[in-house]
Amino acid sequence: MKSSALRMSTLFVRTLREDPADADVDSARLLQRAGYIRKAAPGIWTWLPLGLRVLNKVEDIIREEINAIGAQEVHFPALLPREPYEATHRWEEYGDNIFRLKDRHGADYLLAPTHEEVFTLLVKDMYSSYKDLPVTLYQIQTKYRDEFRPRAGLVRGREFVMKDAYSFTLDQEGLQEAYQNERTAYERIFQRLGLKYVIVHAVSGPMGGSESEEFLAPLAIGEDTFALAPSGKAWNVEALTTPEVEDIDCSGIPEMTALETPDSRTIDQLVSQSNALHHRKNGEDWTAADTLKNLIIAVKRTEDENHDMPWREIVAIGLPGDRQVDMKRLEAQFAPYEIEEATEEDLKAHPEFIKGYIGPMVLGPQARAKEEISEPVRYLMDAHVARGSQWITGGDRDGMHIFNAVYGRDFEADGTVEAVAVRQGDMSPDGSGPLSFERGVEIGQVFQLGLKYSKALDLQVLDQNGKAVPVWMGCYGIGVSRVLACIAESHHDEKGLAWPLAIAPAQVHVLATGKKEEAFQAAEKVVAELEERDIEVIYDDRPKVSPGVKFKDAELLGMPLIAIAGRDTIDNGTIEIRNRDGSESISVPVDEAAQTIANRIAALA
Repeated sequence: MKSSALRMSTLFVRTLREDPADADVDSARLLQRAGYIRKAAPGIWTWLPLGLRVLNKVEDIIREEINAIGAQEVHFPALLPREPYEATHRWEEYGDNIFRLKDRHGADYLLAPTHEEVFTLLVKDMYSSYKDLPVTLYQIQTKYRDEFRPRAGLVRGREFVMKDAYSFTLDQEGLQEAYQNERTAYERIFQRLGLKYVIVHAVSGPMGGSESEEFLAPLAIGEDTFALAPSGKAWNVEALTTPEVEDIDCSGIPEMTALETPDSRTIDQLVSQSNALHHRKNGEDWTAADTLKNLIIAVKRTEDENHDMPWREIVAIGLPGDRQVDMKRLEAQFAPYEIEEATEEDLKAHPEFIKGYIGPMVLGPQARAKEEISEPVRYLMDAHVARGSQWITGGDRDGMHIFNAVYGRDFEADGTVEAVAVRQGDMSPDGSGPLSFERGVEIGQVFQLGLKYSKALDLQVLDQNGKAVPVWMGCYGIGVSRVLACIAESHHDEKGLAWPLAIAPAQVHVLATGKKEEAFQAAEKVVAELEERDIEVIYDDRPKVSPGVKFKDAELLGMPLIAIAGRDTIDNGTIEIRNRDGSESISVPVDEAAQTIANRIAALA
């Protein structure tokens, strides 16, 4: 079937000369101005014909590459019952991020943010033997999350299109093979889409599982910060691990001693009072880096594994006083549980805690050695704190701090934790050198889920020996509509969009300009020849629209090539052919225009 040109005289599109008032990023601004999408509600978008053509082409590339690794497409409903999500505890763990609703009979449903549970149940329903495995299933479907503050157009919405795939294998080796196949397919997809990406090590979060990597588009609008090592490896900051710090020789450090530090509940006050009252022997000033602060947090979950009671644990975190805690990084250490700073009620339950003066002597191993402390709390030390390091820290009495407290000599912790916000110059996990940081938008993620969902939903098959064994699972997602936004974000200029050939709504935008019939006749001839060659065309055939408006619309809409039939066509029988990116412009005879355009398209492909 030959391609039929889209004619601007009948195409359902209206371009805007002014930016939408609430467009906060370039992609949202240009996609609305060019008539690709329209806002229906905060975080919810209507796809217009041109936008849908781009979206479909993105989906087609994804399908081609995912089908090529043997995956099979299915399609689930977005409206799903509560029960499968209760079995995996995600009905509660998702908190306010999901849309929950009841039907007329009072049964609970949700609009699915992801589909791990129902994929698992589908395979459980249909497969029972090792002979059925491996299998990978996927869908491209609309998902829903109740974003507190939708932003950045299609980048963070309440309704979005996502591709999610799930692999089912008999063993962990099969999972790793499926994971690598999907990961490689993702690289091919993003390369074909003309989208720059960085693969970063990540944490699984509420998805569960072990190994996880994110594909990030390095863009300034991104909400994710990722860290780059000199080796080229990258990490999501939540997944960064601190290289083990070497022990420090503390043999020359004096005994720890408690000294008065009145009105020193904050690090700044403590440093000021220490310098005023307790001068260092070497003459240097005390700084925040010499202090060890102890943060009290609560680790919580809504229900325990038997669904009969809430659960909450108070934990102490020790970290250098010159560094800020990163609650997201810290929470990742306790996943899937949530954390928050301890409340006044939490602190009152521990009379050994003196607010502003909490020290390690009432925490962890030290607390358990004291009979008077009835409920000792766990004490975890930030990974940047070296054994043998010397600190000023809380003295557990109002107006008192301990000086020369040495970690490993005077006090211990129950373990280490990644708690502080990473910063420029921190050592990379692979030891290749100091880290640098960039912003990015998550466009895909791959997970080795392992046995979490198969065990929760009792997905088993009989192995070669007739024994029932749980199935190993992997999960692989691409934010399809978000990918489109990222391409628009990275492929535009001050005049408008500039789509890569692979996903442009059409390959060439033909303009007939001026009032002379000869120009329209020449344009019609070129369009007909392009249609015969099965080349996708947008044809601006509007008879009473000025050349200036047509040029601006063509640049705004962003086809890779623009062909102009106008004054030169009438004067000397030529068509001007421009690359949208401005790299080249030539004039060719009308009879040669279609072939020249075809050659240009082949060169761009």
